[in-house]
Amino acid sequence: MLAFRTSLRVARLRHWLAGKLPPRARGRLAENVRAAELAGLAFAFRARAVAILVVSLWLLILVPWPRNLYYLAVAGLFFLLGYVPYRLRRHRWAGPIKLGFTLLDIALMTTAIIMPPPAGLGVDWPIQTRLRTPEFLYVLLLLGEAALTYWPVAVLWTGTWIVAIWSSGVWLVYGRADTVRFADTVHDGSLSAEAALRVFLDPAYVGLTPLWTQAIVTGLFTLLLAIAVWRGRGTMLAQVRAEVVRSDLARYVSPDVADALAARAHAGFGTPQTRVVAVLFADMVGFTGLSEDLEPERAFALLRGFRERSCKVVFRHAGTLDKFLGDGFMATFGGLDGRGDGAARAVACAVDLQREIDAWTAKRAARGAPPIRVAVGVHCGPVVIGNIGADQRIEFTVIGDVVNVASRLQAATREVGGRILASECCLAAAGPEVAARFTRSLPLTLRGRTQPIVVHVAE
Repeated sequence: MLAFRTSLRVARLRHWLAGKLPPRARGRLAENVRAAELAGLAFAFRARAVAILVVSLWLLILVPWPRNLYYLAVAGLFFLLGYVPYRLRRHRWAGPIKLGFTLLDIALMTTAIIMPPPAGLGVDWPIQTRLRTPEFLYVLLLLGEAALTYWPVAVLWTGTWIVAIWSSGVWLVYGRADTVRFADTVHDGSLSAEAALRVFLDPAYVGLTPLWTQAIVTGLFTLLLAIAVWRGRGTMLAQVRAEVVRSDLARYVSPDVADALAARAHAGFGTPQTRVVAVLFADMVGFTGLSEDLEPERAFALLRGFRERSCKVVFRHAGTLDKFLGDGFMATFGGLDGRGDGAARAVACAVDLQREIDAWTAKRAARGAPPIRVAVGVHCGPVVIGNIGADQRIEFTVIGDVVNVASRLQAATREVGGRILASECCLAAAGPEVAARFTRSLPLTLRGRTQPIVVHVAE
C-alpha cells in the first residue's frame, strides 16, 4: 500500500513538472474553466445593466419629454436582449445563443441611432443628420461587454458585426435619393473650398470618410481587445491550472509542500538547507492487537479514521505531514514557513491530537468498540530539509538526529506511562504557556543513546 501511494505521488509530481495533467485533473480543470467563464458572463451582464442604467439617466437629462420615453423603451429592450442569454448561460448552446443575441444587440443599437423616433417624438431634421452625432460610441460598449466574458471569439464576432451592420446602415442612408454627396456635386474634378464647405454643411450631406474611419478604428480596437482578452484568458487558465495542480498534489503531499512546490518548482524547490524544525512522531498503541480480531475491511477503516483525524489536526496547526508510517505518522513544523514558532505549534498539535483521539474514543465507546490510544513524541533542533533520493524517486523530508530523538521519545511513552513526551529544548522553545500542560519531568536515556536527556510528560 505504501509503495502504491508513493508511486502515485511520484507520478503526480512528474505530470506537474512536465506541464501535463492526468485525466482526473484535466476534468477538474475543464470544470474550473467553465466556472470562470460562467462567472465572466454573469459579470458582463451586471456591467451591461450598470451601463444601461447610466445611459438611461443621461437620456432623461439630455433628451426632452416625451422623446426620452422612446429611448428608455429601447434601453429596456436592450436590457432584455442581455437578460435572455444571461439566464441561458448554463445551456449547452449558451455560446451560440450569446453570439446570436449579440447580433440583435448591434442591430437594435444601430437602428436606434440611425432611425429617427416615431412621428411626433422626434425633431423634423433630415435622417442624414443622425450620422453626424457621436452616438456611434455607444455601439463600442458592446465590445467592452464581450471582453468581460474571457472569450476572444466573442470580441472578434462583436467587432466584425459592428462594422458590417453599422456600415450597412450608413450605406442605406448614403444611397437615399435625397442624400447630398460630394460625388454628385463635383463635375469637373475639383471643388472650391467655399463650395465644399457648403456641401459639408448641407443637412442632407453624407460622406464616407467618417464611415471608413469608424470601420478601421473599430477593427483595430477589436483586434487589440481580442489580443488582450486572449492574454487575460491565458492568465486565467494558468491560475486555474495552478490551483488544480495544487489541490491535486495536496492529496499526495502535505498542503504546504504542495503550495511551495507550485510556487517554486522551477526555482530550486527542495534544495537541501539547514533549519531549526520541530518533529512530531505519533503512533497508535496496540494497533496490531486491535486489528488481530478485526476483518481486513474493519482494520482498514480504523486506520483510515486515524489518518483522517491526524491530517486534520496537523494541518490545523500549519504542520507538514512528512509521511505515514503504518499505524503512525511523522510531522514537522517550521520547515517551510520559517515563522519561528514551530516548537509551540508542534506541542499544541500533540495536545490537540490527544483531544481529537479522546473524542473519537468516546464515540467508539458508545457503540461498544475498544478505545484508541495514541503515543506522541516531540523534539526540535537543527535538521537538513530538502529533496532526497534519485531521479526515479525523490522525497521531500528532514534528516538529522532530531528525527531519531523524536521517534525514540514516542516509543518511550510505553515505559514512562504518559501520552506525550517532549524534550526539554522543545518545551523551552515552545514557551511557558505550552509547558504548563506537562505535569512531570525526568531524565531519560533513550534507546541507542548513551547520554540522558530531560523529557517532560503529559498524561
